[in-house]
Amino acid sequence: MPGGVSVSPGRRAWQRFRRNRIGFVSLVVFSMLVVVSLFAEVISNDKPLVVRYEGQLYFPLVRDYPETAFGGDFPTPTDYLDPFITKKLSQGGNWALYPPNRYGPRTLNYFASQPNPAAPSGENVFGTDDRGRDLLAQLIYGFRVSVLFGLALTVIGVVLGVVTGAIQGYFGGRTDLTFQRLIEIWSSMPELYLLIIFSAVFAPSVALLLVLLSLFGWMGLSDYVRAEFLRNRQMDYVRAARALGVGNVRIMWRHILPNSMTPVVTFLPFRMSAAILALTSLDFLGLGVPPGTPSLGELLSQGKANLDAWWISLSTFAVLVVTLLLLTFMGDALRDALDPRKAGPA
Repeated sequence: MPGGVSVSPGRRAWQRFRRNRIGFVSLVVFSMLVVVSLFAEVISNDKPLVVRYEGQLYFPLVRDYPETAFGGDFPTPTDYLDPFITKKLSQGGNWALYPPNRYGPRTLNYFASQPNPAAPSGENVFGTDDRGRDLLAQLIYGFRVSVLFGLALTVIGVVLGVVTGAIQGYFGGRTDLTFQRLIEIWSSMPELYLLIIFSAVFAPSVALLLVLLSLFGWMGLSDYVRAEFLRNRQMDYVRAARALGVGNVRIMWRHILPNSMTPVVTFLPFRMSAAILALTSLDFLGLGVPPGTPSLGELLSQGKANLDAWWISLSTFAVLVVTLLLLTFMGDALRDALDPRKAGPA
């Protein structure tokens, strides 16, 4: 390097990743979409962010207020889409600051001017589904559920895959053979049938789905980590550490694992896209998240049942395709950046 300044391997990999324009742009766009979805309540909600009524400030996002607080007749939670409440909050010196999209994921607009499912309009930019829920809100919240579920499933799969693969590859011998036979037996279990059985026995929940899919989502990465540990345990630096009396756990954690992270890091975007696709497929079949939870798969199922409501399937399919494409481009760029055979000058 010019000036005698050395660059770490991680820094060189990041520089190679940035030079891949498609992969870097995909990372930026995907990160922006995730950040937007994390603030979904501020962007799409049926409650105002701030209300000033008769000289007092109210924060409906933080606390529920009865209708009587704004001049209504009933002590029930305020429906801020009610024309009466809207008028009350806009007359005199009163005002309300609403989110850009005035609908939440479960909001039913009882004052809609069109029957459901309603086509895109100024009232609902992306239209509504067959229950009258705003489609844009469903997509924003459904994207967040899919991304967070995929991230959680990926993290659990990586932890289990790294641990089991490291044990197999480092110790080898009977330990490796035993684990391999157990993995072969476990991988032959009918995953879909187990999901159907547990869905019939237990109430649907995201936690149950996460546990069931995590039981099968680690085996692919385990094979890659096992191969890396089998190769690296024969290296001179590992033999030297053993000769110095370093313990097995320390050797695996501090010496072999950092040199075996390439398949792990490369695996992440592809594993996450597979997790999102799995959740979408299960929701489409009715085996996924509980009813009422925003879901891309449930929207696709609605689109199939309402072929004349083209906006449901088209917008949901577009969100799903864009998400998977971004993750795929990121994975390809990451794989090239960590491939030593393609490591040109930094």
